[in-house]
Amino acid sequence: MNIRMTMAGQIITASLEESDSARDFFAMLPLTLPLEDYAETEKIAYLPRKLTTQTAPEGIDPQVGDIAYYAPWGNLAIYYRDFGYSSGLIRLGRITSGLDALTAQPSGTLTIEAVK
Repeated sequence: MNIRMTMAGQIITASLEESDSARDFFAMLPLTLPLEDYAETEKIAYLPRKLTTQTAPEGIDPQVGDIAYYAPWGNLAIYYRDFGYSSGLIRLGRITSGLDALTAQPSGTLTIEAVK
């Protein structure tokens, strides 16, 4: 499952994992969401509804370029800096190109669409 994200005219591509949470996220697309910086480590956006956490691990240690879902808050998180293990964090996928577009602006509108 591949996705394309657009922010300020810049294209970011990513590949999603084969998991229940990632499939649930993919089924929501297309989405246009306000994106904001969080802790100078990640960009976050709140999804219109919570994703399934069925079969998800208790948490993950996200890496730069990871796209994740933070179940307690119901938000999407895209990591541009390394971060430690977080309970309730579920990896959805990974950015394959364009990560720099996320750090170019502190906030903005992110459009996410499926690539077929």
